Amino acid sequence: MKHFILIITFVSSVSLVNLAHAHKNIILGIHPYKSVSKLQNHFNPIVKLLSEKTNKNIQLSIAKDYQTHIDLIGKDKIDFAYMGPAPYVALVNKYGQKRILARLVINGKPTFKGEIIARSDSAIKKLVDFKNRNFAFGDQKSTMSHLVPRYMLIKQGVTQNTLKKMSFLGSHDNVAIAVLSGAYDGGAVKEAVYQKYKDKGLKSVSSTPLLSEHLFVASNKVPDEVFEMVKKIMLDLKNHAQGKDAMKSIKKTMTAMGEAEDKDYDNLRVIMDLLSDKKVIK
Repeated sequence: MKHFILIITFVSSVSLVNLAHAHKNIILGIHPYKSVSKLQNHFNPIVKLLSEKTNKNIQLSIAKDYQTHIDLIGKDKIDFAYMGPAPYVALVNKYGQKRILARLVINGKPTFKGEIIARSDSAIKKLVDFKNRNFAFGDQKSTMSHLVPRYMLIKQGVTQNTLKKMSFLGSHDNVAIAVLSGAYDGGAVKEAVYQKYKDKGLKSVSSTPLLSEHLFVASNKVPDEVFEMVKKIMLDLKNHAQGKDAMKSIKKTMTAMGEAEDKDYDNLRVIMDLLSDKKVIK
């Protein structure tokens, strides 16, 4: 009888462990590219949708900075992550490849570009014309407000040493406003911000190459069946009202989530490798 009781106790303990695992919180991590309150408003609809569709408790977590976000998903301390292209490349370089759930499709396109700008009344016509002038970038880890434009300038011989002044202003909008005000001769912004301020007195000096869009990835600890379930849900968002609302909450111009592969980010890897060699990325 004693042995029988022990066996029952063991089986019950195993069942409790499995039950606890089944109800474990699933964490979706976000990099802090806006204020916490704004990011919560943007991503709570998709968290709610995924929780309902998977019947799992999915929670939103916003990292204190970009590097912490990369390390959390890289070390499998969170389950899913929303990432920009440059942080994704940095993630794979440091921790190895992660499974891609989906990438954003904006106005029907899974790629995006940036613009290197100047005032419309400026004499600047080519990238080399920025030598000995003031230039503004956004965030140091931003793909389109720093890394890609910085690469383009370096290729034309415009380095930090040849600029009169180089500053990081934090956001794309700050860069556009600073160039319009005349505080800086040029700057780097994503295409949407350029279009927003273009008629106020900006011109594009050069466009960046097309790069693969922002994406969602999964950590290695996420079971295959959960990964496939979430991936299917994301790829289906465009087909129902709740999904469309969730996408537009993240980005108003988002029309779908599409398939993506690691190789879609290879052209950005070339850029980041050169920047690493030039000590721009440390």
